[in-house]
Amino acid sequence: METTRHFVATMYVVNDGATLLHEHEKLGMWLPPGGHIDRDEQPHEAALRETYEETGLDPELVAERGPYDTGQAESMPRPAAFLLEDIDVHEGGRVAHQHMDFVYFGRVESRAVEPAGHDETGADAWEWFTAEELDAHDELATDVRDLGMRAIESLS
Repeated sequence: METTRHFVATMYVVNDGATLLHEHEKLGMWLPPGGHIDRDEQPHEAALRETYEETGLDPELVAERGPYDTGQAESMPRPAAFLLEDIDVHEGGRVAHQHMDFVYFGRVESRAVEPAGHDETGADAWEWFTAEELDAHDELATDVRDLGMRAIESLS
């Protein structure tokens, strides 16, 4: 059986030296806002949309663009990271489902979380973490800790 892969986009939002995470019920881990990329979206657009739907926050995307804008080819905002994530691993170690994750950083003016979409995650599920809190949180995946800290350092 082949591995199924989905394109997803994630946004580490930063405000006043902290980034926003929630404990994802299905995956049982702390994650920033994000989700699947729709067929008509570019990855950075999906990251912005998912962040708004899940948190009600409207971040300013902070991403470099490459040098190309020829009319036929245009550079898209570069993600801070592009990760291949194992989501569903069967006994014996066979990976059944993976996410190809475009990870972006964004800046927000407020910490007021008011979900604007149909997601089941309520406002009380979200927590702001400083770099020190990320570093001290034993339950965080290494990539979540490292990227959260990098986002805070880059945008503070």
